[in-house]
Amino acid sequence: MTALLLDVVTTAAILFAVASGLLLVFGVMKIINFAHGGLITLGGYAALITTQLGLNPWFGIPMAALFGAVAGTLIERVVVRPLYARPLDAILATWGLGIIIGQTIVLVFGREVQFAAAPLGGTIDLLGESYSLYRIVMVPIAILLGLGIALLLNGTRLGLATRAVIMNEDLARGLGIDSTWVRFVTFALGSALAAVAGALITPLSSVDPNMGVPWLVNAFMLVLVSGTSLASLAAACLVLGGAQVIVSSLYSPVLGGITIALLAAIILRTRPQGFARG
Repeated sequence: MTALLLDVVTTAAILFAVASGLLLVFGVMKIINFAHGGLITLGGYAALITTQLGLNPWFGIPMAALFGAVAGTLIERVVVRPLYARPLDAILATWGLGIIIGQTIVLVFGREVQFAAAPLGGTIDLLGESYSLYRIVMVPIAILLGLGIALLLNGTRLGLATRAVIMNEDLARGLGIDSTWVRFVTFALGSALAAVAGALITPLSSVDPNMGVPWLVNAFMLVLVSGTSLASLAAACLVLGGAQVIVSSLYSPVLGGITIALLAAIILRTRPQGFARG
């Protein structure tokens, strides 16, 4: 039972890290960035490059952030910005970009499954259970990530401008806020967060050109039931991620793999605002 509880908490933390960048982009730009999965994969390969170069595995996180931010700036400027008024086309375009990122990775690194070194190894005795130290560390990392995003949104001029654009973009423009610049910075930051999440989850799994795809599906469903709220996202990750862990442990990992999508569909059918207040 203790191991199951720890799995629920750590899985929720991992899902929050994976979905936070997607939530940020969705909140400001009102589009789902389907290149998110490709950016997660890019972050995973940043961690792999760090391992291959013999560097400290923790260095993979800032390297992933750099890779993600650069990719995000290019994607927003070249592909997404001309499609602001056509959100459905933007969704399709980002989906195609995710595929392009994956195929580019195949050309450079090949299709084989590879592994990156973990920043932390070993186990820790917690509540009478010997448990993975790295999975435990993911919990404070997710908390710090959430606090950092909240501080950015509530304690900086960029955050003030971002929240204004989220609430009413036309009014924000009337007040002199450059919404195009806000969108640009937000997309770059969301892309960096996606790549960082990829580097963080890499020690828990293998690295391959499609590693971001299953994470994209779960992140997409979690964002849909969360709206634009970080608190709602945390609640969704805990409830839906916990359900996934329980179903996987008690029944089947195959059923567990579809639990988040299934529960999200039921929640949105019965409560369209999801976990957001309404």
